[in-house]
This record gives sequence, C-alpha cells and structure tokens, in this order.
Amino acid sequence: MLDFTKLTGQMQGLSQHLTLEATANRQRLELAQKHLQSALLCQQDLVQRQEKWRDRILFANATPIEPLNTCIDIPVPPKIHTVIATDGSQIAPSHHEIAYCYLLNMGRVVLHYGQNLHPLMDSLPEVFYRPEDLYTSRQWGIRTEDWMSYRRTASEATVLAELACSVKANLAAVPTLAMVDGSLIYWFLEQLPTDARDRILPPVLEAWRQLREAQIPLMGYLSASRSVEGINFLRLFACPHVVPDCISYCSNQQEKVPCKVLEPLRDSALWSTQLKPGQRGLLWRSNSRILELYQDQPIYFCYVHVGTEIARIEVPSWVAEDTAILDQALGLMLAQVQKGQGYPVAIAEAHNQAVVRGGDKASFFALLERQMIKAGLKNVGTSYKEARKRGSIA
Repeated sequence: MLDFTKLTGQMQGLSQHLTLEATANRQRLELAQKHLQSALLCQQDLVQRQEKWRDRILFANATPIEPLNTCIDIPVPPKIHTVIATDGSQIAPSHHEIAYCYLLNMGRVVLHYGQNLHPLMDSLPEVFYRPEDLYTSRQWGIRTEDWMSYRRTASEATVLAELACSVKANLAAVPTLAMVDGSLIYWFLEQLPTDARDRILPPVLEAWRQLREAQIPLMGYLSASRSVEGINFLRLFACPHVVPDCISYCSNQQEKVPCKVLEPLRDSALWSTQLKPGQRGLLWRSNSRILELYQDQPIYFCYVHVGTEIARIEVPSWVAEDTAILDQALGLMLAQVQKGQGYPVAIAEAHNQAVVRGGDKASFFALLERQMIKAGLKNVGTSYKEARKRGSIA
C-alpha cells in the first residue's frame, strides 16, 4: 500500500528533472534536424562508408533505401478487404500453485470489411506440463518463464500463418493483411544458444514463407517505438574521423564519444517533425546481426504518422520490395488505426481475446484441481504462502 504523504515530497524533484530533460531534448531534436538535412546531401557517401566499415562500427544502425527526406502520402485502402491478427498471453508456472505447468493462449481475429461476413474472434489455449516442456530450457541456462515467452513468439507466428492462409484460400481476390503487435526482429534470439534458437526461429521463418507464398503481406506494428536505428545512421555524419572506425577510435571512451550528442533521442521524435498525418517516411533496411539468421527474409521498416503518434512499421523484404503490395498494406494498416481510434483494432481485439485475467486464472486452476482429484490425487492445493496471500486480512 502506497503512502502518498511520503511520496508527495518526491514529486517536486521529479517534475524539475523532467523539465530539464524536455529542454535538453528540444536542443537535441534541433541538432538532429540539422544533421538530417546535411546528411541528405551526402547520403550515398554515408551508405558506402557504412557498408565498408560495418565490422568496425559498434552501434546498431539501419541503411536508408530511399532519400532521407522521403514523405509519401499513404493511399486510401480498398473498401473490400480483410485484416488478420494474432496475439498471445500466458499463465506462468509457479511452484506455489497446485501443479507446476504453464498455459499459452493465442488470440485470433479476422475482420472482414465490405463483404457481409462475420468476424472471427476467439482464442486457442494450450497447456504445457510435460518435463520436456518445463525443464528442457534449463540445460541452456534459460528460466522456464523466459522459455515460455519464447515459445509464445513462435506460436503467434504459426497460428497467424495457418489462420491467414485458410482465410485467403476462400477469399483469393480479397486484399488481405496479417498483423502482429511488436517487432519482427527478435532481438532476444541473439542471447540464446544455437540449440535453443533452432527451436524458436525455424517455425517463425516457415510461417512467414507460407504467408509469402500466399501473397499475404505481414506487418509488425510498434507503438511508442524506442528504436534509434535511424538516428544512429546520422551518427555516421556526426563522426569527426575520416573513417567510422569505432573499435580504433572510441572503444575506450564511450562516455565522451563525439557522435553520441543526439542520445537519447529516438527515431520517432525526429520523424514527428518530418511527417504529416497519413504520410510515411523512407524505407530502411535493418542491419541487426540476428537478421543474418533470417535467410532470405530480412526486415525493412519505415515510420508512419498515423495521426496520434509516429508508429514504426516493419515488413519482410518481399513486401518492402513490391511497391504495390507495400502501399496497399500501409493503407489497410492506417485504416485499422483510424477504426481503433489510435491503435489497430485487429491487434487490440486479438490482445483482448488472448489476455488471461485474474478470474480466468482462478478458473483454470480450479478446473485443474477438479481433474486432479478426479484422477485420485490427494493433498491437492496451493502452498501456504499462496493461500495466505489470497486470504490477506490487511
């Protein structure tokens, strides 16, 4: 229970700190705008330096595919179309519950527009309780809770592909978009051992191949993105050295690196000054090292002014390289944001279908308890700690 009397005294210091940060951020933003205009004049040279010295650059940066000042109006989507989304949620394993297991719940949504068809809005639950599901990850030093999250990522992609392909088979001529919440670049894979990664990434890539074969564009939608890959490209312009060789010049002085003057400015802040509502900025190719494992499916992204914010939109290369497919997909995405009053309605509804609320969790363990008693198990119940927390008299 919070003591707001004690907390109030700390608020003044916090507000003063935020005021100073806002002033500093405005200054960084003005400098970033100047760097952007200057980098535009030598963009090709910067890209060549980036490619040549890639192995010596220590910060993540993306490659611009179009001019840095690109601002393109997103076309109006066709009235007849279909949008598909999946999202996942879970019940984490706990030794204090009646059984050590976890549950993944995949929310599925199919929204048809202009077709007089009922939407699909449901979820697919799956319980994991076998030793290979609960303890295999420990051989790699991965907690079961984390492994559950990684498994959820793979399941979201697999369910999305299966659902989208089945819908497309019946509506072959209808423009269709498959959406997921969050990034298509799974940064967490970089830290996983090869054997563990091979259980997560291949199903994802196979699901994406199915979408490509069915010609269903895949899109990752990132709200409030914290990415700095675009800003980091401008660091190549700000570099005072003839060559951007971080290893030779700056590896031992990270706090005083000249090109870090724009930190912690984010891409979305800079592109909010460049784009009008309904416009997208230039396409970027991400150079994240994990994408080397994506085989023939590297990830591209752009920033879009959706009216309420600057969203980061990620797509596989085959979508980015087909202008007609990309434009149509962006149009469908923007329509979803407008229908959802600031956030894609299909993704929001998929989340609502997937989320496991407190009552759902209690009902799940009550069902499990009945099944265990029915099976003849004795002494079924939660730990004393969990029981005491649930029955607190404080």
